[in-house]
Amino acid sequence: MPAPFATRLLTLTTGPEESVTDLTTPCADFLRTTAAGRDGLLNIFVPHATAGIAIIETGSGSDDDLLAALHTLLPADNRWQHRHGTPGHGRDHVLPAFLPPHATLPVLSGRLELGTWQSVCLVDTNVDNPQRQVRLSFLG
Repeated sequence: MPAPFATRLLTLTTGPEESVTDLTTPCADFLRTTAAGRDGLLNIFVPHATAGIAIIETGSGSDDDLLAALHTLLPADNRWQHRHGTPGHGRDHVLPAFLPPHATLPVLSGRLELGTWQSVCLVDTNVDNPQRQVRLSFLG
């Protein structure tokens, strides 16, 4: 019988610009090898103070719309108390209050249960450090 708990660490380079990175395929690949057709929960966690996890439609402009909305809510200027790094970097440390660094999603028969247009995404506004790790954990 497969173990009731499994975890995998993904290492990603998000690039030199703010980004929304689709993690749906790596999540599905992880579940294919660990869930083995079982029901359970997938937890996605990014252990960084400047990134978050979003469930959002991608590929139709929604990812760019999300980044634009974050610029409106959290402008990259000098209003922030936290000032190290690039100008406006303090907003990156506020981001996880709006986009939490985790999500827990249902897994049915070994497959991630998402709506038709939903994708699991890493949202990263910190261009000072484009290297990210994401932990995937299945409990079933």
